[in-house]
Amino acid sequence: MSRDLVAHNKPVFDQLHPRIYAVAVGLIAWFALMAWVLFDRNAETSLSLIFVSVLFLVAVLVPWLMSLVWKKYQLPYERHPQQTSFKDWRDGDFAVWGAKLHGAHAAIDVLLPLIAVSFGLTAIGIVFAIVRASM
Repeated sequence: MSRDLVAHNKPVFDQLHPRIYAVAVGLIAWFALMAWVLFDRNAETSLSLIFVSVLFLVAVLVPWLMSLVWKKYQLPYERHPQQTSFKDWRDGDFAVWGAKLHGAHAAIDVLLPLIAVSFGLTAIGIVFAIVRASM
C-alpha cells in the first residue's frame, strides 16, 4: 500500500497568469492614488508626485507594450491552444530557475512586496493625516 504525498500529473507553468499582472497593476495604481490623495499638500509635493506617477506609468506601459508585440509576432507553435483558468494555474506548479513552486505560493511571492508597499503607504498616509489634523 503506497500513499504518495506528492501530487502527480500537475501542470507546470513557466509564465505568470494574466490576473497576477492585473493585480500588480492595480496595486501600483493604488499606490499612486493614495500618494496623491494623502500627501498632495503643496506645489513642491505635487511636482515630486508627478515624477513618481510618470515613473509608474512608464514601468507599467513598457512591459505591457512589449507583451503586445511579443504576442503579435509569436510563432504559431509557441502559442497556447487555450487560456488557462486561474484555478488551474494556482493549483499547478510554477517553474522557477530549475525548481518548482506551487502556483499560489508563486503568486504570493510576486505580489507580496507590492501589497506591502501599497498598503504601507496608505497606513503611513492615514497616520500623517490624523497627526496633521490634530495639530
